Amino acid sequence: MSEESEPVTRGRRAETREMAELLQLKEEQPELAEAADLQIELLELQRRIRGRLAHPDIEIEPDRVAARVQAGRPVLAFEDVGLDWPEFRLLIRRVTDLLLRFEAIEPPAADAIQSLAREGRALEPLARHWYEHPRATADAPDRSDAPELPVEADAIGQVLLVAMRPFLARAAEAVIARHDLGAWTRGYCPVCGGDPELAVITRDARRMLVCSRCFDQWAFDPMACPYCGNADKARITSFASRDRLYRIAACDVCQRYLKAYDARQTDRPLRIAVDTIATLPLDAAAIQRGYRG
Repeated sequence: MSEESEPVTRGRRAETREMAELLQLKEEQPELAEAADLQIELLELQRRIRGRLAHPDIEIEPDRVAARVQAGRPVLAFEDVGLDWPEFRLLIRRVTDLLLRFEAIEPPAADAIQSLAREGRALEPLARHWYEHPRATADAPDRSDAPELPVEADAIGQVLLVAMRPFLARAAEAVIARHDLGAWTRGYCPVCGGDPELAVITRDARRMLVCSRCFDQWAFDPMACPYCGNADKARITSFASRDRLYRIAACDVCQRYLKAYDARQTDRPLRIAVDTIATLPLDAAAIQRGYRG
């Protein structure tokens, strides 16, 4: 993939650049300082856990990959992720502590999640359901096979998203290195099934979606809504940041929006840890207009 469309930079040097840019963002936009501080803490926490994880040994037959892509099913099954359960439980506890410290979750929710991580037995079915039904909250909140939640779905979902990322990112790298997923045309991730976190508009005006869970990227129709498929330009509302570096495409059919990093305006690749914070004012503007992320 070309540098201009690279949505995620990895490795120690990339993390150092991300942290430096987050510190710079704090100075330039003090109203984003708390969000930037939380992101820096999360980056450091995930860096430490990644350093202890073995690279997953994922062997998926090409025929299975082709069949799943054709059926619109993500390639990576839950069993393929290769969760290290002691590390995963520890990471959930640390993420919960961190979100509580930054007042991103309420104390009762934090207590319930800590108990869940310590007890352990209820964690696997909960993590499996979260992984296998990424749009369950919005599309089918009353599924009969869903495990009983000890806390609000949004709170546990927030913790699971952060705690699963190091494992999912490594598994996604292994899949992408072995298989060509270029035939995928859906609005959700071909590797893990996650919704897009951001998009990248490349210099040749392609749109690459970036997964919110494993950070994979894939090409998608530059005009259509990835959530509902609406491709009627008259029902897509677009607006941009003052520097034109970031854009929003909001769907007037499903009322959802997606932020995009416009690589035509700069030489650097998207740095998702930085750009998700830098675009918070755009989130607020979209929400004020009645859209949701």
